[in-house]
Amino acid sequence: MSATVSFKVASAQGEQSVTLSYTRRGSGEPLLLLHGIGHHRQAWEPVIPALAAERDVIAVDLPGCGDSPALPDGMAHDLPTMSTVLQALFGALEIERPHVAGNSLGGLLALDLARAQLVRSVTALSPAGFWNEAERRYAFTVLSTMRQIARRLPPPVVERLARPALGRTLLTSTIYARPGRRSPEAVVAETLALGPGPGVLRDAALRPDRAVHRRHRGHAGHRGVGQPGPAAHPPPGRARQGRDPPGPAGAAARLRPRPDERRPGAGGPGGSRRQPLTHPGGQRTFQGLPS
Repeated sequence: MSATVSFKVASAQGEQSVTLSYTRRGSGEPLLLLHGIGHHRQAWEPVIPALAAERDVIAVDLPGCGDSPALPDGMAHDLPTMSTVLQALFGALEIERPHVAGNSLGGLLALDLARAQLVRSVTALSPAGFWNEAERRYAFTVLSTMRQIARRLPPPVVERLARPALGRTLLTSTIYARPGRRSPEAVVAETLALGPGPGVLRDAALRPDRAVHRRHRGHAGHRGVGQPGPAAHPPPGRARQGRDPPGPAGAAARLRPRPDERRPGAGGPGGSRRQPLTHPGGQRTFQGLPS
């Protein structure tokens, strides 16, 4: 069952009220699920039952996405602001240092929360931001085009297109590796959710070619995110990258916690196609994000 929570967030204009929509299921250590840009929390539905068996699972609609309203006027949908909002959400939901799994934009936000040592662990799937200029332009062009198409298609047309597998492929092939397997209802909801669009698509400050490398720069030179900084040791995590995206449903086994690895897992629009971030030991983890 969905719910909403409102809380205050500090900004340059003073405290502002922010409202977010979310679902919460299961019990155990808290696990926050963050979707990709222009998407919504329902992307995680295929894996939530498995996760809720061992975790207090919270899937949230990011500001301006799904059922969550955009941030108040004067608050940018940029990386520092979004991370501040999520930190305030922790307090509003009375959770302390949750595990976080993020896809695409959600993966970028999860990594930034880890940099600030606000989480227990992170799983970042196709995290946004680890791209060159050509890849960034491609990602934003695709996202902007998808948004324009979604805004121009009347809902009855979207519903008709979503009935056959070919139509679902046309609507969501840039989001899912196998869009024909998605239900018509899910494809309709995802397409309509993209239409209104949050401010993030037009907010250059969130473009990670500027944001990520500046915020995760090493103390001595320009270390990558996967390389250890001399004084920072945030929680363990995992970053998976590949075709954008395989979709959360394909990650259920990776997301399910194991006794020897209490880390959650997931994919989404705008993620990088580069190799996974790796710990120097060779495992698919990152550690030591510079502060």
